[in-house]
Amino acid sequence: MDKLTCLSVFATAARLGSFTATADELNMTQGAVSKRIAWLEQDLGFNLFNRTPRKITLTDAGSDYLACSQEVLEKLSLTEHQIRNEQSKVVGKLRISAPSAFATKRLAEPLKHFMAQHPELELDISVNDQQADLFKDNIDIAIRAAHLEDSNLKAKKLIEHSLCYFASPGYLAENGTPQNPSQLSTHKCITYSLIRPSNVWTFEASKVQVNEVIKSDNPDMIVKMARLGSGIAAMPKWMVEEHFKNGELVEILQQKHAFSLPMYAVYKNSNYIPHKIGAFIDFLSAHLKEHE
Repeated sequence: MDKLTCLSVFATAARLGSFTATADELNMTQGAVSKRIAWLEQDLGFNLFNRTPRKITLTDAGSDYLACSQEVLEKLSLTEHQIRNEQSKVVGKLRISAPSAFATKRLAEPLKHFMAQHPELELDISVNDQQADLFKDNIDIAIRAAHLEDSNLKAKKLIEHSLCYFASPGYLAENGTPQNPSQLSTHKCITYSLIRPSNVWTFEASKVQVNEVIKSDNPDMIVKMARLGSGIAAMPKWMVEEHFKNGELVEILQQKHAFSLPMYAVYKNSNYIPHKIGAFIDFLSAHLKEHE
């Protein structure tokens, strides 16, 4: 039995938590997957998984062995790439996770140019406002508007999100324009549910609890409801500048030093960072700075 193949099957099964899903991803039979895991366990002398009819989970020994297996597989992959003289080329599949609004408004164009430069690259883009798990979901790069907390991840800062506050001309004509943040308690506010608490907005010198009448986990939905006159909303300025220009929305409560949130490209903390990951992050960072 090829031990390296068994290690690869084991690492995939640990990530997916299912022999069936592993068989599907590796284009093998479930029996072949089980056979390779069983051979590896017999060779090692300990169980890698706890098995139930519904799922598999790593044993403590399996968790320790997984870390070692991943390092071996990564080092082997790097050596193979170097031997094939591919280290300086951007090839293979690049899996990216990005928030919906950023993906369509800021990411699509640089992706197009990057692909034109590297025609051997294949992209797999997950557009989701929920935070992706890079290990469980097998993501190479995740775009996140948040501070880095997970020590198993590395990050490169891309841009700063400067927040702005806005409403439609119709809403302001009917309800008046708030002159200070405290007046938001008497206005209808449309909030982003993935920020917690969603009904607290941050200004230069204070945090204000607003009158939350609509909340959504989709930024485009929030902007659309504001354009329809349903209330006051807060979003990164780059998302709504075009609506300011065409008169559909009006910026209110402007500040000299607007609250901002950093946006990062996040990737796995590893001794070997595939060239395609580093190359794309550097390209995206340069593109965003050029078009600020």
